[in-house]
Amino acid sequence: MSSDRQERARRTNAAWTAGLVYGTVRTLVRFALWPYLRTRTIGRENISPEGPVILAPVHRSNLDSIMLSPLSRRRIRALAKESLFTVPPLAWVLASLGAFPVRRETADRESLRIAQELLVDQNVLLVFPEGTRHEGEQVAELFDGTAWLAARTGSEVVPVGISGTGEAMPTGARFPRRTRVRIVVGTPIQPLDPKAARSALRNWTDSLAVALQAVQDEACTA
Repeated sequence: MSSDRQERARRTNAAWTAGLVYGTVRTLVRFALWPYLRTRTIGRENISPEGPVILAPVHRSNLDSIMLSPLSRRRIRALAKESLFTVPPLAWVLASLGAFPVRRETADRESLRIAQELLVDQNVLLVFPEGTRHEGEQVAELFDGTAWLAARTGSEVVPVGISGTGEAMPTGARFPRRTRVRIVVGTPIQPLDPKAARSALRNWTDSLAVALQAVQDEACTA
């Protein structure tokens, strides 16, 4: 990954204009997109008003990230696939919204470092533990990166189930079609000790998968 791309995203994210862009988009989502998709949320109080938090939702649509922005008054940061940052105007918008480029399905040390820094600075960081988008309501196998980040930064992890976004905006769609979306925010999961063994990280990840499936099932029936 180009370090220049990372640095540009960092500078854009820190600019005063980023807060204005994020606030405007969050307001539009809350008062236009949420009503359009007949969105119902459960458990928003589970997102702590302070301290480092990893928001860990399922991933079914490109809508997922933006639909979560009104869940908290806190600005939600995110890691997004690097290919989205190849077009300068889109890269500026994404960085203004709090996103940083990452290489998909690779151990990108630079991205992990940035994620750590964001959490150490007491931010809310959006991480899709499934890695990429999947279809269906069954939670896919999770990567251990969420467990590692949480342990290294002392961040609690909040599982989030989302139903309806896959139907509203499936792969290839340019605009969302009207449907019903449900978002369920689960109980925070406390991190492991940073010195935990790899086997403990795997067991923690398995527990996250169970919690994520539970909130996804609730979202599908709410």
